Amino acid sequence: MHKKMCWGLVGGGRGSQIGEAHRIAARVDGLFELSASALDVDPASARAFALDLGISKDRAYGDWREMLSRESQRAPNDRLNLVTIATPNATHFEITKAFLEAGFNVLCEKPLTMTVEEADQLCTIVDQSRSICAVNFGYSGYPMAIQVREMIRRGDLGQIRVVVAEFAHGAHANADDRDNPRVRWRYNPAEAGVSSVVADLGIHALHMAEFMTGHSIIQISAHFDHCVEGRQLEDDALLAYRFDGGAVGRLWASAIACGQPHGFSMRVFGSKGGIRWHQEQPNQLYWSPLAGSTQILERGGARLYPAATNASRIAIGHAEGMFSAFANIYRAIYTALNSDGVHRNITEAPGYPDVRRGAAMVRAVHAAAKSASMNAAWIDLRTMDPRSDDGVRAAWS
Repeated sequence: MHKKMCWGLVGGGRGSQIGEAHRIAARVDGLFELSASALDVDPASARAFALDLGISKDRAYGDWREMLSRESQRAPNDRLNLVTIATPNATHFEITKAFLEAGFNVLCEKPLTMTVEEADQLCTIVDQSRSICAVNFGYSGYPMAIQVREMIRRGDLGQIRVVVAEFAHGAHANADDRDNPRVRWRYNPAEAGVSSVVADLGIHALHMAEFMTGHSIIQISAHFDHCVEGRQLEDDALLAYRFDGGAVGRLWASAIACGQPHGFSMRVFGSKGGIRWHQEQPNQLYWSPLAGSTQILERGGARLYPAATNASRIAIGHAEGMFSAFANIYRAIYTALNSDGVHRNITEAPGYPDVRRGAAMVRAVHAAAKSASMNAAWIDLRTMDPRSDDGVRAAWS
């Protein structure tokens, strides 16, 4: 019988969609117990909601600094095993760094940081410690996304040639929403950084491209557009990218695609066949072998590889979605912590995206922003100076 680990949550307060997703996912397998929290920027609201969730009064904190200070003083056998950071983007680095330096394991929402230099700092901290720093690219927990990765690893698709990703929704298409605070911050460089839709949506697709193929993106060319007047950051973007294995990729990311509620899909084409997967219909994977008929692989079916089967939680034919995908990330972290406390091999199924994957995606976002400011010039991520962010925001805005 497994022992529940103590889990803490920073951010994700009352009414937060991502906070509830984490709370559900963390308890799906009964592996984590929400033991401490700092849920809201308002201390009174943070404490009140924590009590509503059943957290004891002495661990219902008003802010993350109080949580860090008090939890650091607890006995080792009563210490938090994992802290999830689900706060606004601009706060990720400061909070994650503080908890890592105090010896806590962290799961941070994406993007890991606002700058490449900050992301590299977190990589160094993790390298010098034995702590886990995971990044919640939760879509990589979907069983059929794992099936694609396994098919590519085993050579079913042959040599990968082209990856086409799309993450385009229409939630910000209404120009009248320009003053809506839930929308406005996403296009404010002071709060969102150098990018809006690429940092918010495209980052998931770029991570999925690397996750599925097992290759790293090394070059990016990007074109950003402001389709709604008055926005400082892009609400539509088109990217081309190249992998270290020789394949090429395309990405359309948008927040103005009317009629698309979510719009995340992946297509991968190799020398032996191609696949397509749509996150809104996550149970089906369309597999088209070279010179053969298209087949539909079903989540929970008998023809899947073990890694995809192990990531599946209910019988074939039933809907399985985001909570279960997130739960696979939590289960992978639990497994890592329950072994030797360190887990660096993200190829194990289902695995979790580690700090280096998070840092790579921050670098990709900044490369895209830099490319857009230079009329879609190709930017090489391998030689990009982490201090070269200066001027990108000004050039684009």
